[in-house]
This record gives sequence, C-alpha cells and structure tokens, in this order.
Amino acid sequence: MELSEQTFAQKFDLYGCFQCGKCTGGCPVSLKSKLNIRRLMIEAILGRNLDRLGEREELWDCTTCKTCTIRCPRGLKPMDLVIGMRGMLVEEGHIPKTIIEAMENTYKHRNPWGKPKNKRTEWTKTLPEDVKVKNFSEGDRAEFLYFAGCTASSDPRIQEVAKALLFSFQQGEVDFGILGNEEQCCGNEIRRMGEAGLFEELVEGNVNRFESYQIERIVTMCPHGFNVLKNEYPQGRFDVLHTTQLLAKRLEEGKLSLKKEVKKVVTYHDPCFLGKQNSVFDEPRILLKAIPGLTFKEMDRSRERSLCCEGGGGRMWVEASSDTGQRLAEIRVNDAVELDAEILVTACPFCILTLEDAVKTSGHEDRLRVMDVTELLVEAIE
Repeated sequence: MELSEQTFAQKFDLYGCFQCGKCTGGCPVSLKSKLNIRRLMIEAILGRNLDRLGEREELWDCTTCKTCTIRCPRGLKPMDLVIGMRGMLVEEGHIPKTIIEAMENTYKHRNPWGKPKNKRTEWTKTLPEDVKVKNFSEGDRAEFLYFAGCTASSDPRIQEVAKALLFSFQQGEVDFGILGNEEQCCGNEIRRMGEAGLFEELVEGNVNRFESYQIERIVTMCPHGFNVLKNEYPQGRFDVLHTTQLLAKRLEEGKLSLKKEVKKVVTYHDPCFLGKQNSVFDEPRILLKAIPGLTFKEMDRSRERSLCCEGGGGRMWVEASSDTGQRLAEIRVNDAVELDAEILVTACPFCILTLEDAVKTSGHEDRLRVMDVTELLVEAIE
C-alpha cells in the first residue's frame, strides 16, 4: 500500500494537531482496545507505518461516536481520519469477513442485514388494522416520508418499536407515508466502514427516489439514518427530523395526549448519533417526563457525556479486535441498575439491540428492561 506522507495529513488537515491527547483520552474504547487515536494522528502526519494499515485490526474497534472530533481543541476531525484509513483497507481488501458480507448485502439487497429487497416491508403486514400506512411507491402522498431504515425493516425486535411508532404517529395526527420495498439503505454505516463508492451510489439512488415522489420532509427513528440524511446528503434539499423531535412537537401542540399512568422508574441513554453528534437531548426527555406516573432519573454520564454502546461505525457487523475490558453496553446497564431504574430507555435501534444483549450477559434480566421512547408513549396512550 503505497502512501505518501501527505496523503492523510493534507486530506484531513492534520498539521494543526499539537498532540494534546484529548482524542484518545475521550475515546470510549481506548481503554479496552489497542486503538489509539493520538498515535494514528502522529503516524499519519509523519507518514509512518502507513504501509502496514492492514495489520491494524484495531481500526475496526472505532464506533465513530465522534467524541474524539468533538473534544479536539483545534477543530480537527480524527474520526474522519479513521474512516479514511478504513477506506484504504477496503480498497486493498484488508477487511473483516463480516464487514465484507455487510457490504455485499448492501450492494445486492440494499441493506447490510441481507434481507431480500422484495421483503423490506413485510413487517407492516402485522400492524393493527386501525393503523393505516400510505405508500409513496403506490401513488399515495403525505407530508412526511417515514424512512424506516434497514434495522427496523429486518430485525423482529426493532420492528416492534416501528409498530409502536406508527401508532404514536396516528395518535399524534402525523400525515406520513413509506417508500415500501423501494426503500434502501441510507448509507450511514457503509460510509463509516470505508466504502465511499457504495455510499455515493446509495445517496444518489435515494435522492433521486425522494425527488421523484416530491418528498420534502423526512422523519426516521434511527439516529444513524437521521444523521446521514440531515448532514451528509445534499444540504437544504430535505427537512429531516428524528421521531422524538416530531412527537415532542405534536405533544407541545396538544395533538398527542398521554393520559394513562406508567408507574415505572426510568433512565435515558443518549445515543451518540442523536445526542453528541446532533444535539438532540431535550426532546426524548420532554416526552418521557410528560408520561403520567413515570419517575425519571438521570444517569451521571448523560447528554454530551453519554457513554457509547459500541453499536455504531460498523460494529454491529464485526467483533472488537482486541477486547480486553468490559463491554461498554454492560457498563451502561450497570449504571442504570445502580439508579434502581426499572427501564433503560433509549431512542436508537442499535442501542436497543446492544443494551438488551448486555442486560442478558450481565445477569440483570430480572431487574431491568430496555425500551424505546415510543414504546413507553404507547403505554401512556392506550
């Protein structure tokens, strides 16, 4: 792999780095992995070891939570450097087998989970009869496109969240429609796994599809989809909201009524792509605190300081390379247990999956339940 000293340094403007170490100091996986962002930065600046990137398995430990970039006092983007290095590995074929499978699935089926394209909306067939769903691909029109995302379209657990969400939409008088089987991957994780070409192809296909159906407003429950549609698709073309933002607005307008008591002690986990990357902190809490009977407790590591669950950056499809410490999701579960919370609430499909698995592996199944915000809303509505 032939790389000049300036390849990464110039592309990612690394010469402003003065090696303060805040990137590594804030990295949630640095204490349990060989991943050292500061070392990667200096090696990229000096052009050292760049011909041996294929040996750096720890590059796949990065969750792209963006803490390193947020903490950099010089405004540099260490996370983008990691993605760039992954891109070099993709070009050379030095990537984990499971990552290859996810990318091949996305190319073939238009989702990394490998679900056939013609079965993307199978989950809607089990919706309650009173929940009506418009379909843009069948000629329907609506104010919002509900972009379900790959995980909600593929995973049975997240499909339950999607069903709760659509019920909440209906109760909140949200005029929405879906793309049906024409929906495809948003590309957020594909870009972060280093496959820039496939990402650009997905963006072009999605934008063309949105425009062909005259879609201007998009709402999604996945913070990863929310992030990429809002920040990495053509700017100003679409108005993109996370579902908690839209539902909090409906609550404020008096269109969403929460009357039934939910006498539970809950705490909230801020997803990285929703919270620290897009500053959506208040809306999920507004919704939770509006539920009658609910007792809300804040974890110490919350909002900007929230601890990553390790689900982002392609980590849903690859195991950590040199995991020597406790899984971050297990730490998060223990944080919730220490608060005597009965429910650990979040607003991200990846977080739900990682946290539920951590509840099982940490032995807290009899003490703690993981739920999405919208699932609790349904309990307060019904």
